[in-house]
This record gives sequence, C-alpha cells and structure tokens, in this order.
Amino acid sequence: MERVTIYDSTLRDGTQGEGVSFSIDDKLKIVQQLDQLGIRYIEAGNPGSNPKDMEFFQRASRLPLRHARLAAFGSTHKVGTPAQEDPSLASLLAAQTPVVAIFGKAWDLHVSEVLRTDNATNLAIIRETIAYCTAHGREVIFDAEHFFDGYKHNPDYAMEVLRTAADAGASVLTLCDTNGGAFPDEIGEITRAVSSAFPDRAIGIHCHNDAGMAVGNSMMAVFSGATMVQGTLNGFGERCGNANLCTLIPNLQLKRGYDCIPPENMPTLRQVSRLVYELANLLPDERKPYVGGMAFAHKGGMHIDAVHKNPATFEHIDPALVGNERRFLLSEMSGRSTLLAAIHKVDETVGRNAPETSRILKRLKTLESEGYQFEGAEGSFALLIRKELHRYTPFFKLEQFKVISIAPNYNEYSSSVMIKIKVDGKEEITAAEGDGPVNALDSALRKALVRFYPEIDDMRLIDFKVRVLDSKNATASKVRVLIESTDGEQNWSTVGVSTDILDASWHALVDSVEYLLHSRRDI
Repeated sequence: MERVTIYDSTLRDGTQGEGVSFSIDDKLKIVQQLDQLGIRYIEAGNPGSNPKDMEFFQRASRLPLRHARLAAFGSTHKVGTPAQEDPSLASLLAAQTPVVAIFGKAWDLHVSEVLRTDNATNLAIIRETIAYCTAHGREVIFDAEHFFDGYKHNPDYAMEVLRTAADAGASVLTLCDTNGGAFPDEIGEITRAVSSAFPDRAIGIHCHNDAGMAVGNSMMAVFSGATMVQGTLNGFGERCGNANLCTLIPNLQLKRGYDCIPPENMPTLRQVSRLVYELANLLPDERKPYVGGMAFAHKGGMHIDAVHKNPATFEHIDPALVGNERRFLLSEMSGRSTLLAAIHKVDETVGRNAPETSRILKRLKTLESEGYQFEGAEGSFALLIRKELHRYTPFFKLEQFKVISIAPNYNEYSSSVMIKIKVDGKEEITAAEGDGPVNALDSALRKALVRFYPEIDDMRLIDFKVRVLDSKNATASKVRVLIESTDGEQNWSTVGVSTDILDASWHALVDSVEYLLHSRRDI
C-alpha cells in the first residue's frame, strides 16, 4: 500500500473556525486520541500568536506519543527583522517541538499587498527562516500559502518560492488552496507539475472548503503526486472549514488502498470524531459522510427491505469499518421489517407476524397521526416497544410540578420549578431555577431523581427543538418537542406532542430519563 502521511491541524487551523475553542486539557486529550488513531503529524498551535499554546506545548512534550510528531506553526520572520531577532520565531523554537510548520507567501499579490515588499525580499525571508529553524535541529514543513492562486497568476514565481524553501532545507512542500476556490482539475494539473519538478521532496496538500471541494481537491492532489494530506477532524476551520479528515482518511484508505492510519484503528474514527465535537461543545453534524449519525440511516421501505437482504444494495461500505452503525428509521414509510429490527433489540423471540408486532405497528401509526415522529426519536420508540411488550418499568411517578416564570427578569434565571415525585413509595420534593421553564423543569426533575438513581448525574440535555404542527390554530397549536440527551458515551432522542409546550417537553424529558435508566439496567 502506498503511504499517504496524514497531518492533522484541528488544534491550530480548526480552532480558527467560528465557535471552535479548546482548553489546554482539551487539546492534550485530542493529541492523545489522534496519536492512538495513528495520525503521524499533529499541528497543535501557534505559540507566537497565542500565549496559551506555550503552556500547552510544555505539557504536551511529556506525552508518550507512539505514532505522532508534534508541530508548532508560525510564519516567516518579519520584513526588516533578522530571523535570529524575530520574537515569533523565538516562540516557535521555544515550543521545543521536533517539527515546525512555516508558512510563507507564494502569491506575488500577497507579497506586494500584504507584506508590502518585493518578490526578492520575500524569497530571502523564506530562505532565512527555514535555514534558521533547520540549524536549530527542527524538521521544517513549508506551507506555500495561496499557492494555487499564486501559480495561476505567476507560475514562475510560485515555483521559485518552492525552490527556495527546498534549497533551504524544508522536508515537505505543502501546496495550499488557502482561499478554497480551486477546482479539482486545477489542483491535479498544478500538483503534477510540482511533483515532477521536485522529485526529491515530499509534496503536501492543504485545502479549504469555500467552494465545497476540499476533500475532492485533496484526493486529486494525492492522485497527482502529493504524499502528505493536511486537514482537520470534522472539517473544522476558518470560514467554510478545512478538508475533513474523517472523510478523507476512509476515502483514501478504504476506497483507494492508501496507507493512512493502522487498519486496526479505523473503527475508532467515529469515536474520535464525536469526542472532538464534545470537547468543542458543538453538536455533531449528523450528515457528515462515514461518521455522521445519518451516514447509514435508511428510511424508505424498499431501501430498508433491500438492505436487510444485502447491505451492499444501499451502503457503499460496512459502517462498522469506521465505527458507525446501520440505522433503520421508524416511520409510516418503513414497513414491518424495520419495525421488527427495533422490536428484536428488546425481545428477539417476537416474530414478523406475531400479534405483538401488529399491535406495535398499529400504535406507531396512531401516534404518527397525532403528530409524533419517531425517525429522530429512537429513545421514545424503544420505550413504546417495551410498553407494548410489557417489558416497561416506570421508575418514578409524578405527583405534580409547578412552573413560575418571571418577566422581566433581572438575573440569568427567568423561571423556577417546584416538583414532587414518588419512587417506590418515597416522596421527593425539590426545586430548581433555569433559563426558561423547560431548562428549569429539566434541572428540577434530575435533581429530584439523583438520590434514587445516581447515574442521572452522567446525563445532560444537548439539544431541544420545537415544531408547530398546525399553525392555523395560532397559540393553541399542537407542538412536537424533540430532545437529544447524552451520557458522554451515547446520544439518544425522545419526543413529546401536546397543545401545551410544557406538557410536550415533560413527556420528552421523562422518556429521556427512562431510556437511560432502562439501558443501564437492561430490564
């Protein structure tokens, strides 16, 4: 298998994306996960522009990494400041990483308009910066910023930039589509030209996704001679993001036979993707290829029937190869085979034509006619099946709750809830405040239950959606509430429907709690 070296930039370029931020501890956890995945280079920060990164690099140097080499990221030295006097370069070397990534201008437009200097001076600062870093024992990866735009505007100068970096000692020449606007045919043609011109240097590719082609462009570069691919987990990055390694790695390795990571680690890809979302405090994009929750989700009855007979009919790979799983979405379109698969998760002895199956199917259609939708609420549907199969245990009984909303409010809490529940004959009364009535109700319910069920502490609500089902009735309209919860290891969704938004929310919250308790106890 031909090797493609994976260079991860989640902790540097990824953090430049809107809403993405990691603490030092978060970054250390991600480095360890990337190393375990088998990533060979991890670009972990820019110590010259972010003082927090210096502490990170000090702590990261003590990590026992098996596969990865850490890289610190920085620019060529400033115009008019010698390399040995440049404070950013001093910070870069002080990070004590074995690798430094140096970016320099490859587009003469940037030389004149951004650096405000001439082409020859730009070449000189590239040469001096790389030579200075190699003289201090660092492997230098040179990122030719805006290379493809530069090449299209002035190919001779763009190639001279690469030649200067190679002569100064850069081990890898990375071609950057920094604006993210190049097309695959351009990437392929230009990468082939560079690969032919520099047979003694590894060629890298760094693509942004502004035209939606970062993954395709990166693959085209590999097909055209690039042997290093830069990207980020989940496609995090500035503007529209970077090339998504969670798509690139399986595309290259599973589909085209390249050696990117150890094969035995591929099934952990989805887990690593979810961890990064969790640490970034972002909801996973479930439509992402390979690792998204919808990547192997089937809804249409004919599709589902075909997949039951042979998964290859509507799946391009076995989802287990990347740590994902097949899902059959439950709706009036799904058919009896899908329903039976869900039933068998609770009781494998129930047959296709059993009266229980017919009863559950009838109940499903009745609830959907009332506004319920279970294709995105697998937790509630699992409980429905348990109830119809008499395998359901109620864990508590609501005596009452009272909601108080305050407007205008003068602190962070606009609502409070008092709740009384009963568990095995024992009453618990408690109260909680929240940012809105549903948040307060969620907090009060879990506060009341944690004495009886300590595992409630592991659970938290991560998404809350409300949809009006019949807007013609205005404020008396029926609403559907969908809640997504997590215990840090699994996510599940539950649903409630009512003309009262609090009542709908209550039913979804109760299902969320009971799904967790049933799954932990498997009763």
